[in-house]
Amino acid sequence: MRDVYSAVADPTRRQIIRMLASADELPLHELTAAFPMGRTAISKHLNVLKEAGLVSEHKVGRETRYRLIPEPLQEIRDWVAHYEQFWDARITRLKSLLEEEQP
Repeated sequence: MRDVYSAVADPTRRQIIRMLASADELPLHELTAAFPMGRTAISKHLNVLKEAGLVSEHKVGRETRYRLIPEPLQEIRDWVAHYEQFWDARITRLKSLLEEEQP
């Protein structure tokens, strides 16, 4: 299994995640149509997402459909939440300092 952070580091993969998040599932041809690259390149991106546990696939006839598995993104959310608290504290402190300087 690959690192979730590495999987979402690429903008194409982040866009694929966005697309899958807004749909129940999507076939490869719909995903490919949204990008200026071929089916093979999108398949490679999907493989990285599958290895990270972010995407599942299943066959419907001759078509492969992909679905987002959002649970691994919780790790990133938790990491970002720590820094959100850090920045909230800094912004609150800055706001207080600016209010003290006003006449």
